[in-house]
Amino acid sequence: MFVHTVYFWVHEGTSEAAIAQLAQDCHTYLGAIPAVRHLWAGAPANTPREVVDNSYACGLTVILDDREGHDIYQDHELHLQFIERNRAHWKRVQVYDHFDG
Repeated sequence: MFVHTVYFWVHEGTSEAAIAQLAQDCHTYLGAIPAVRHLWAGAPANTPREVVDNSYACGLTVILDDREGHDIYQDHELHLQFIERNRAHWKRVQVYDHFDG
């Protein structure tokens, strides 16, 4: 299993509606890519622990079968549309990919 996790920080002044749309677009656009097995997206849980970073606006975790599925996901038209639709709000994007199993 290939786990693709992304955190999005947005520019100051980005509306709550735009942040909500970012999370919804994760589901609508990215969740429709055939290589995606599971997808979760949303706001930080704001758990108050020293080791937890709650500074991002939206987190995304995508489960794919393998690296090939990830490569299909990255090049898929819906992924490119998602980026084009949301990138203007992003100040920073951080990606963590890992294998499970």
